[in-house]
Amino acid sequence: MDWILDFYNYRVVGQYLPEFARGLGSTAWISLLALGISLSVGTIGAIMRMSANPVLWRIAAGYVQAIRSTPLLIQIYLIYFTFPALPLLDRRLDELEGGIIALGLNAGAYMSEIIRAGIESISRGQVEGAQSVGMTYLQRMRHVVLPQAFARVAPPLLGQTAVLIKDSSLVSFIGVFELFGAGLVVLNERLMPNEGFLTVAVCYLVIYTVMLSVTKFAQRRLGGATG
Repeated sequence: MDWILDFYNYRVVGQYLPEFARGLGSTAWISLLALGISLSVGTIGAIMRMSANPVLWRIAAGYVQAIRSTPLLIQIYLIYFTFPALPLLDRRLDELEGGIIALGLNAGAYMSEIIRAGIESISRGQVEGAQSVGMTYLQRMRHVVLPQAFARVAPPLLGQTAVLIKDSSLVSFIGVFELFGAGLVVLNERLMPNEGFLTVAVCYLVIYTVMLSVTKFAQRRLGGATG
């Protein structure tokens, strides 16, 4: 039994459970806000990518390419340190705001491609039918195309959400306290990396398992729509 305590002292972990609970709650809150940004940006980006306007198409394509070509950690630093220098802002972003915006914009690029695939899967006949009853472009998107597109790509969107949750650990590099930060507290105060980071790893494994179960459930429920 002593060797177990030498490798992973669960008694120490028990003392830091409030920190891990606070970190888990912070991770959930950060991920939820970033998810809202990513879905909004992704939807707009997907529509722009499919636009006949070459300016809109190139802006959206450039955004996706820039996000895919650079590491998320660099994006977090650039947004946190660079955004305040822009004339659009009259104050410095705090760490939480910068981290959430960076995560949202990063995931938005990947969400954009997923949503675009969903939009392209909608048959031309449905779009023409909506046109024939007098729907505008925005009305067709809102009432006909997007609801079906989201239903068809729900599983990959949930998979990207799981990636977003794991990536949220990187905001600790700009001082945001979340689940990974709780592991750092254990390391800094008790010099016990196993107790800190193994616990964090288990927490992320649980989150991923839950997301995987939700994804499989969505695939079963939406099998007809995604087929």
